[in-house]
Amino acid sequence: MSLSPMEVIFMFVGGLGIFLYGIKQMGDGLQAAAGDRLRDILNRMTSNPVRGVIAGILVTVLIQSSSGATAITIGLVSAGFLTLRQAIGVILGANIGTTVTAFIIGLDIGAYSLPILAIGSFMLFFFKSNQITNVGRVLFGFGALFYGLELMGDGVGPLADLEYFQNLMLAMSDNSFLGLAVGVILTVIVQSSSATIAILQNFYDNGMIDLQAALPILLGDNIGTTITAILAALAGSIAAKRAALVHVTFNIIGATIFMILMPLFVIYVGYLEDILSLNKPMTIAFAHGSYNIINTLIHLPFVGALAWLVVKIVPGRDFSEDFTPKHLDPLLLKQSPSIAIQGAQSEVKNLGELVLSTLQDARQYSDKQDDKLFKQIEDKVNVVSTLQDAIRGYLLDASKYEISQDDTERVSTLLEVSRILLKVSSQAKNMADQYHHKYENNINLSDEAKEGLEDLYSHVYESFTMSLESLDVYNPQALEQVIRLSQKSHRIENKLRKEHIKRLSRGECSTDSGTLYVELISNLERIGYNARNITETNLNNVTEEFMNDDFTVYD
Repeated sequence: MSLSPMEVIFMFVGGLGIFLYGIKQMGDGLQAAAGDRLRDILNRMTSNPVRGVIAGILVTVLIQSSSGATAITIGLVSAGFLTLRQAIGVILGANIGTTVTAFIIGLDIGAYSLPILAIGSFMLFFFKSNQITNVGRVLFGFGALFYGLELMGDGVGPLADLEYFQNLMLAMSDNSFLGLAVGVILTVIVQSSSATIAILQNFYDNGMIDLQAALPILLGDNIGTTITAILAALAGSIAAKRAALVHVTFNIIGATIFMILMPLFVIYVGYLEDILSLNKPMTIAFAHGSYNIINTLIHLPFVGALAWLVVKIVPGRDFSEDFTPKHLDPLLLKQSPSIAIQGAQSEVKNLGELVLSTLQDARQYSDKQDDKLFKQIEDKVNVVSTLQDAIRGYLLDASKYEISQDDTERVSTLLEVSRILLKVSSQAKNMADQYHHKYENNINLSDEAKEGLEDLYSHVYESFTMSLESLDVYNPQALEQVIRLSQKSHRIENKLRKEHIKRLSRGECSTDSGTLYVELISNLERIGYNARNITETNLNNVTEEFMNDDFTVYD
């Protein structure tokens, strides 16, 4: 049956769309079925490059996308959750994990795609259990993947008879660099190496391309997939840009080595095809897997050198590097839990300094719109969340050991203080968001309102600074001072609200500016209360007489 050019295009593009949708559904279903544990996997399995590679493989298999796994890794690096050396291992593993899709495609079960689709659909629509529906999503995606492949195969078949296409394939067989460029461009356009490798498997399966031309395209696909990492890092931190550069460097170096050794690579893949009696799609899958495993083994001993190289190419110091955990030593926790808890206290102080820095940035942003500063505030809030999570995990581990009653109480106190600091971090971000809304909507505050907010901020800032100082020294007098500042802040807040009502009644204040002003006052008041809560929590075992009924953590 002959197809018109329009039918060929529709079948190919439609098949590609169904294939991509199937990949996404299968990945989403696998991730949901396994639970949202990506962050936990990356946290616990990146202590060394080898474990990082395993983590990268697992995460990529779960979400069925090396680009997605790399983007997640870059996001965690940007938030300070992973170091550059940890991220390198994950990125290497992600390149191996993505080969699983090619091996799945190599299975010759396209004839069963529609029944698999039907079973997945029934599980999705006729069952209420989350576990069953997640499995249904996996099966639906699995069926859609193969159905899309079948459509693509039917669509590209007639291309083999076109003289222009035959000449292009011959040219790529004679010129490996042309094939490499085709692979890069195609993957950049489609934004999925799994999809472009599936297309390559289809071409090879239909006899439209020989192995000599197919393997350079395969290498180009692996370079092209780095575009996602580059896009993910464009607005990221310095550390995120370095992680993206690792992904690019890894694939370019690997492709260069294999292009030099291309005749040997062709012989090796042809030997695998013959000795294992592989079908055409599975041959490409073995070539893809071999390339990424060998490339990873080449790079694994040089993780440190790779990290050094990207630091040289992307110079500068990322602020997240200054706030990575320095006192959370797992070995010390096993040998001397009591001393380890003291280290955790220093880390909580480090967390407090970061929150204070975020609050200062929010204050600075209130004077002038600065997109770079606003992005820095967002990054710092992410690092606070990461650091607090690490402290919390460390303290919970400490509580599992035999420790004294005093240490038990100290662990409880540090957990609560770190939680409050996380709240203050969010409130500092809220303050920046409120001023961002002011700039975006051209809302003006009167000079009187600005002076009042500055006065309130000064008292809140002083109170918060003193609460952090109380973390190092058991000083009941510090609580008295913080309480006095808190009471004064409360009086200022009441005064500002009354003056605001007067301005409203005189028509001197618009609705938008009035709403913003009240929100800013309330936000600063919450920060002030939480400063007092930090001090009370820290000193409650020394100064019970200062505790009272208004002890509240404000969200």
